[in-house]
Amino acid sequence: MSPKPDIVVVGGGIAGASAAYELAQFASVTVLEREPQLGYHSTGRSAASFTENYGTTIIRRLAIASRPFLESPPQGFAQHPLLSPRGMLTIAREDQLELLSDALEQARALVPSIHRIDREEAFTRVPILRREYVAGAFLEPDSRDIDVNGLHVGFIKGARHRGVAVVTQAEVTTVEHRSGRWRLTTTRGGFEADILVNAAGAWSDVLAGMAGIKPLGLIPKRRTAFLVPLPAGIDARAWPMVDDVAEGFYFKPDAGQLFVSPADATPSAPIDAYPEDIDVAQGVERLERATTLQVERVSRSWAGLRSFVSDGAPVVGFESSAERFFWLSAQGGYGIKTSPALSRACATLIREDRLPPDLLELGIRPQELSPQRLR
Repeated sequence: MSPKPDIVVVGGGIAGASAAYELAQFASVTVLEREPQLGYHSTGRSAASFTENYGTTIIRRLAIASRPFLESPPQGFAQHPLLSPRGMLTIAREDQLELLSDALEQARALVPSIHRIDREEAFTRVPILRREYVAGAFLEPDSRDIDVNGLHVGFIKGARHRGVAVVTQAEVTTVEHRSGRWRLTTTRGGFEADILVNAAGAWSDVLAGMAGIKPLGLIPKRRTAFLVPLPAGIDARAWPMVDDVAEGFYFKPDAGQLFVSPADATPSAPIDAYPEDIDVAQGVERLERATTLQVERVSRSWAGLRSFVSDGAPVVGFESSAERFFWLSAQGGYGIKTSPALSRACATLIREDRLPPDLLELGIRPQELSPQRLR
């Protein structure tokens, strides 16, 4: 590898933006984004929640490794704090109490501050919960809201300050590896580099196929969200996020309204996702069953794609069947909260063929992220 390699990052969402920010410390980096704006797809449609108790074990460890950056970003990275208090309340019906106990035991193994609370405290924290619905609950007090836009903009601004070129409306049309260089044709012209970083989100397998690389079996899954007005007189600003222990729905306060999701995970082609009426209706039904709210209207609804491979872990590493093709894919909807850790993993694997020491200390191993585990 040359002293200052050329790297092309395909994808300007949170994965590509954060990777470019870290890679620019030792490389000449260009980010190619096919949309007119960065973060248009999954990044811009996030639930904006930081929790260390959601996702697979490796996702939770990556979130733990990301907290220091999110709590104390570099000077000038963001104009306002990236995290703000919220908390997360996980609730269970009578028939879910065994599942709640198991989930609490698993949660406390990594996050000791998570603890059981009694029903009365749950109703005090979120007064709209139905007493006949909630039989048990536990609280993650250090869960936070994330300023997703502030984080994404911070990575892009910092990357540009480090010399990264960002090219929008640059849809990749051909990819080839010739004479030791990756050569990409796009709607904004041709680009080439020593290393190609695939941060194309739901389109990651598509990009790999264009490069003649076997797909990983990436499955984009649609996740729906919507806003509903709160009745007059209800001040929900201090409520925690509420999560169903079986991951059937979640909701939280959002600018005077309630952000709700049925936690759907419907397989989809890589497209500009949109909400289906049936998913919104299911979310409304689940909200009304768990709370005393009667939803009269939905203010706004949207959907995004969360992309997974078979084991639910991210894919971060070089492809063994192609020269200097690097995967940064399959964040599974957890890319926002894990971006500080995953971007550092990307940079150190490319530069030094290792993971950062703090990730190793948390028990994360390169082979757990490597694309070769799926071959």
